[in-house]
Amino acid sequence: MRDRRQARIGTVSGLALLAGATALVAVAGGHHSIFATLLLILLAIVMSHALVVEIQRQARRMSQTVWYRTDTANTVLLGCWAMIAAAITNVSIVSLQVRALTAVLAIGYAAACAYFVVERRRAVAEPFRPSPVPLAEMPGVVLAEIPGVTLAEMPAAAPLVESVIEAGREVVPDSAPSS
Repeated sequence: MRDRRQARIGTVSGLALLAGATALVAVAGGHHSIFATLLLILLAIVMSHALVVEIQRQARRMSQTVWYRTDTANTVLLGCWAMIAAAITNVSIVSLQVRALTAVLAIGYAAACAYFVVERRRAVAEPFRPSPVPLAEMPGVVLAEIPGVTLAEMPAAAPLVESVIEAGREVVPDSAPSS
């Protein structure tokens, strides 16, 4: 199911930065108890999941059916975060734990960027088709004869009603007057 909300830039980028910053605090935030460290790692994992869900929602939205400037902005920002994390990996003055984490973040941001591009291009390529619901199963729809109106006078409904008749379903209820 596609999401009907508008395109946003800050949510994808903000979640990406929050997940990375939370992981960074867990690794290099100073002297934490084991409980605080595990809690920060768990929070970073949950925020990473929220980032993936937000990427899916932004990529599969139906408010714009073409590649839009917000898609470019989200892609560029995720790519920038990946390059910045990769650059920090090569800085020798930071600790080994931070360098390892920024390497993981660089890979994660690059994967998130690629995932967004693939999902958005897939969503743009396929046209939106609402799921077909049989007329008899729609709430509030009663298939019955309308007095004085034939199927020839309703050409749009004729194939649908004829297919229901061919399927062996009862189109006219027993209580309807027959003409």
